Amino acid sequence: QVQLVESGGRLVQAGGSLRLSCAASGRTSSSYAMAWFRQGPGKEREFVAAISRSGGSTNYADSLKGRFSISRDNAKNTVYLQMNSLKTEDTAVYHCAARLRAALVPGWAEYDYWGQGTQVTVSS
Repeated sequence: QVQLVESGGRLVQAGGSLRLSCAASGRTSSSYAMAWFRQGPGKEREFVAAISRSGGSTNYADSLKGRFSISRDNAKNTVYLQMNSLKTEDTAVYHCAARLRAALVPGWAEYDYWGQGTQVTVSS
């Protein structure tokens, strides 16, 4: 089992950048594929990006490619989400998730463990 704690969310102006972190504890995070999801106000939970256990493979939502970047540091048991050129529509609670299986799938139901989330608000 693994526990996930997100941090780094805050109020930021449109066009700005933000880096979110997800710290894992318990079972070694390198045992899991990791992902970020987000849920905006009144919206469904949405896949953002996923990264393999080693960090060698990634998968992104098509709409976010080029602006968002996922990475991980297994020595620190931490996964990151770098978000650039932020838009007001990026406003959401961002959740970190972990999956025992290796495939970098976009379906939220495929993930086994979840963090509580961190709020990102992008103002115009």
